[in-house]
Amino acid sequence: MEQKDLDFFREYLTQELEEIQKKGEHTLEDMSNQNAVYADPADRASHESDQAFTLRLRDRDRKLIKKIREALGRIEDGTFGICEECGEDISISRLKARPVTTLCIECKSKQEEEEQLLKP
Repeated sequence: MEQKDLDFFREYLTQELEEIQKKGEHTLEDMSNQNAVYADPADRASHESDQAFTLRLRDRDRKLIKKIREALGRIEDGTFGICEECGEDISISRLKARPVTTLCIECKSKQEEEEQLLKP
């Protein structure tokens, strides 16, 4: 992979990481500032449902943060864009669609097929 591509992905992943962290901080601020009293139980239930949904999103973001940091580590150690399964290069188009991926499209497809066979 060319240096300009690595620089692109490093910058992109760093920006994604910063955005996710800002969303997390914003969520914490919102939740700590909400001491509302609800007269209607339906309003309270709706609010709690919204909070639960937001927390699920932040949990998903937390997992993505780990993957982004790992991808940034692969950029630094020279293994970014190399399939962990077959050792071939992962296409730039696949990396643009999913920059944290560790598998080329062929190996990912094979993995998904095997997972489908194992499902009851």
